[in-house]
Amino acid sequence: MAAALRRALRGEGIVTDVAAGGEEALRLARSWEPDAVVLDVMLPDIDGFETCRRLRAEGVWSPIIMLTARDAVEDRVRGLDQGADDYLTKPFSLAELLARLRALVRRGPTERPAVLEAGDLRLDPATRRVWRGDREVELSAREFALLEAFMRRPEQVLSQAQLLDAAWDLGYEHRSNVVEVYVRYLREKVDRPFGVRSIETVRGIGYRLRRDGGR
Repeated sequence: MAAALRRALRGEGIVTDVAAGGEEALRLARSWEPDAVVLDVMLPDIDGFETCRRLRAEGVWSPIIMLTARDAVEDRVRGLDQGADDYLTKPFSLAELLARLRALVRRGPTERPAVLEAGDLRLDPATRRVWRGDREVELSAREFALLEAFMRRPEQVLSQAQLLDAAWDLGYEHRSNVVEVYVRYLREKVDRPFGVRSIETVRGIGYRLRRDGGR
C-alpha cells in the first residue's frame, strides 16, 4: 500500500518519501520536516499512535492524517489525542485522501501543546486529567468535555449551541438550561474552591474562558 500511495502522490506532483516503520519515520522527520504526514497505525515496529506521540513530543508539528483498518471510535479518539489532525479508515478513496491532504497543507503546521493551559489551570486530553496548580480536580466526562472546549479556545466567546456540540452527542434531546447547569458545575470545581473566576458569562451570547485562568 505504501508503494501504491507513493506512486499516486508522485503522480499528483507531490514530493513523497516513504518510511518502512515508525522509527524510520522519526529519523526522517528529524532531518526534514514534511508539509504533511500520512501515518498508518499498523507499523512493523512502534505503532502509528506511538509514532504520532513521539513526533509531537519532539516538536514536529506537520499535519498528520492517520490511516487504519480499525474504525472503532476509541481508536479515532486515541489517534487525535496523540496529536493527529485527521483520520481515514481503510478502504479509502485516493481522491478523498488527496483532498484531505490539501486541506491540511493549507492549514499548515500549528504548535499544539499536549497539555492545554490557562494560567494555572491545566488539562491533559490524553489522560483526561485536570489540575488547578498542583491540585488535581476530578471532573465527570461531560464536565471534562465542556472544559476542554473552553481551553481549546481561550478568550473566545462560545455559544450554547457550540458547547452543546462539543459536549453532547447528536442524539441528545435539547434542554435549554443544560449548558448553564454544567457551567455552574464546572465553576464549583475549577473556580470557586480556588477563589478565582475563569469562566465568564457574556450575557445574551454565551461563555468565555479567561486565558489567565482567572488569576
